[in-house]
Amino acid sequence: MRSPWQHLFHPANAGRYREAVGSAVDHLVDHLGETGGRPLTGISPREAAARATDVDLDRPIGDGPEALAELSRLWLDDAIWFHEPAAAAHLNCPVVIPALAAEVFISGVNSSLDTFDQSAGATFIERHLVDWTAARIGYDDRADGVFTTGGTQSNLQALLLARGQQEGRAPERLRIFASADGHFSVQKAARILGLGDESVVPVAVDVSRRMDPAALSRALGDAAAAGLTPMAVVATAGTTDFGAIDPLPEVAALAKAHGAWFHVDAAYGGGLLVSPRRRSWLAGIELADSVSIDYHKTWFQPVSCSALVVRDGATLGHVTWHADYLNPKDSAHPNQVDKSLQTTRRFEALKLWMTLRVMGADAIGEHLDTVLDLADAVAAELTAMPDIDVAAAPQLSTIVFRHVPGPDRDEDGLARHNAAIRAELFDDGRALVAATRVDGRAYLKLTLLNPIATVDDVLGVVAMVRETGERLQERPTAPRPRGGRLAVAR
Repeated sequence: MRSPWQHLFHPANAGRYREAVGSAVDHLVDHLGETGGRPLTGISPREAAARATDVDLDRPIGDGPEALAELSRLWLDDAIWFHEPAAAAHLNCPVVIPALAAEVFISGVNSSLDTFDQSAGATFIERHLVDWTAARIGYDDRADGVFTTGGTQSNLQALLLARGQQEGRAPERLRIFASADGHFSVQKAARILGLGDESVVPVAVDVSRRMDPAALSRALGDAAAAGLTPMAVVATAGTTDFGAIDPLPEVAALAKAHGAWFHVDAAYGGGLLVSPRRRSWLAGIELADSVSIDYHKTWFQPVSCSALVVRDGATLGHVTWHADYLNPKDSAHPNQVDKSLQTTRRFEALKLWMTLRVMGADAIGEHLDTVLDLADAVAAELTAMPDIDVAAAPQLSTIVFRHVPGPDRDEDGLARHNAAIRAELFDDGRALVAATRVDGRAYLKLTLLNPIATVDDVLGVVAMVRETGERLQERPTAPRPRGGRLAVAR
């Protein structure tokens, strides 16, 4: 008769653990080799939902291999594989192996980073990585920070700190200034903080899609004249669509002149901190009061692995709350929950730590430089194609473009045409491209984060777009119904 404790991670079950993890790794590697160069199968939401909801969770399989087979049917057979060059839609990167090895320890030991008595040395691995990142930014030894789930959480916490610096001010009078091309998490953060949608002031961008300092100066002046308080200015180092890096020194000077917290959202462009050739693109980031960095984007880490780093660690006190049962004021231990919006928190920092110890920072930066070179080379080819409209030169690794089959298409017709191209590529699993709008006009987008991809690989995706567009031009496609496969690809 089997022990009721047979599935617990315990020395008595070490052999069972080794067997289970080994089988899981073998199963995953088998799938890795069966993609056939396609990043997806194009499964519909209806079919994917039916497979999962048909499972009776009250009746366990009781068998590891059979459970893995079921997992394949429900997910792996139709998963999106980001190591494939034709997966070029979103800011999802292929991940490095040292970070995957770290996941074994993160999940097995199951440390929680909220308090020292749940994490021991893990506390100081995370702290050392924060200090290392702060030094890369250009901060001095007053800096501090904490790992987060992603840029959305980092931006929320940064704006919470900014609000904390305005203690006593009427919340309805506080204003946040962000690029019109900035990340939507700024607006979400304002809602969560109870400041309202009107608290976020969009600032116009220039022809390079960078925040316009003159427009920011006018917006700050207008707010002050109206008796409003500039709470924060959010610059972006790598906008989602264009990879634009706002003019950080000029924005910093304006924020300081108006007494506003200066935050840099470097979730996308933060990898430039380790770029051997392009670190100078982040000049001025050291002037920020806080910086968001997503290691799970341009540092090639598995999700989630991100951080908020602040110039003055004392400002993290705006999120501190002491509980006698967890982190009392008189605790002799250093507790990371004092700095975090989260309580229970995985040891995500270990992934970056193992990557740095095995590969080194330069290797990460060289991967990023490779994809930036790739984007430049592909964009140069696209601009010479008569039926391709490139919205702007890439600044990081995104290319915004669309297929224009002829001179007689209006904007609505072009929007439907390109949406149909994208949907068809998704449905047959050949390629995954993104969609966006630029000044109200519909475009497609390539997001390149695969250092193994070649120019020919990416041009192959563009060739699929063009071929599909030419075929659809000959045979116009009616709009697909809402809730179909097109909705999945958004």
